[in-house]
Amino acid sequence: MGYKTILVHCDATRGAAGRLRIAADVARQHGAHLIGLHVRQPFQTPIFTDASAAMDALYASYEETTRTDEAAASAIFQDLAGSAGDSSEWRTVAGMADECLIEAGRYADLIVLGQYDPEALPVTTSSDLVERVAMATERPTLIVPHIGVMKPPGGNVMVCWNNSREAVRATTAALPILKAAVKVTLLMIDPQKTSAANEPGADIAQWLSRHGVKAVLQHDSAEGSDVGGVILSRAADRDVDLIVMGIYGHSRVREMVLGGASRTLLASMTVPLLVAH
Repeated sequence: MGYKTILVHCDATRGAAGRLRIAADVARQHGAHLIGLHVRQPFQTPIFTDASAAMDALYASYEETTRTDEAAASAIFQDLAGSAGDSSEWRTVAGMADECLIEAGRYADLIVLGQYDPEALPVTTSSDLVERVAMATERPTLIVPHIGVMKPPGGNVMVCWNNSREAVRATTAALPILKAAVKVTLLMIDPQKTSAANEPGADIAQWLSRHGVKAVLQHDSAEGSDVGGVILSRAADRDVDLIVMGIYGHSRVREMVLGGASRTLLASMTVPLLVAH
C-alpha cells in the first residue's frame, strides 16, 4: 500500500502556500501524482438589492476577485509542484468547495486540506469543510494548520489509539508514513483493561512491527479533562510533527454538544493531523 494519487485543495487563503508545500513534499517522498484542485465558487446573489447597476458592479467585483484568487493559487502550485516531480496537474472546477473536493477526493489515496481559519477574510470555505470531506470520501485526510508548520510531517509521529474502527482506518491509512518515520509513539489515554494477557496496545504495536514500524507504547490519563487537550500536550512534549487519529467515533452532534477529542484537535491543532473516519 502506498500513496499514488494525492489531492490538495488550492485556494487563496493565507495558509495555502504552506499546505501546498506539505502536499508536494509528501508526493515527492512517495512518488505520487499530485493534483491541485482550485474551486471557483458560484456568485452569491445578494438579497438586499435588485438594482441592475449595483448587481453589475457586484458581479464584476466577484469576477475580478475570482480571477485574482485563481491566478494566485495557480502560481503557488506551479512553483511548488516542481518539487514533487513531473507527475502533477492543475484543475479548476466550478461549484461548492466541499462538493467538488468530495467528488475528486474519492479518486485519491490522500487528501490534503487546510485547517479552517476563523480570521481569514473573505470567508471562502465553510468551517466544517474538513469534516465533510473526510467523512463523505472515507479517504485519509491530511490537515495542515492555518498557522503553518516548522518542519515537514512524518519524522516523529504520534498515533492516537483507542481500539475504535476510526483508529484502525487512520492507522492503516498512515502506514506509508509510519514505515518511513524515525520515531513512532502509540498513545493510549485511559486504556480499558481487557481479559487478554497482553497490556493494552500491545496487539497494535505488534501488528505495526510486522509492517516494519517500531512504535513506543505510551499510556496516559486524562483525569477527567479534555482528551484532545491531553493529546496536544503530549504532542508538544514529544516534539511530534504529525498526529494520526480517527475522528468522530461518536456522532458529530454529540461531539458538538458535549465536546470531544476530534473537535478539540480540529480547532486547536499545532501540528498536521492525518485523520480518517
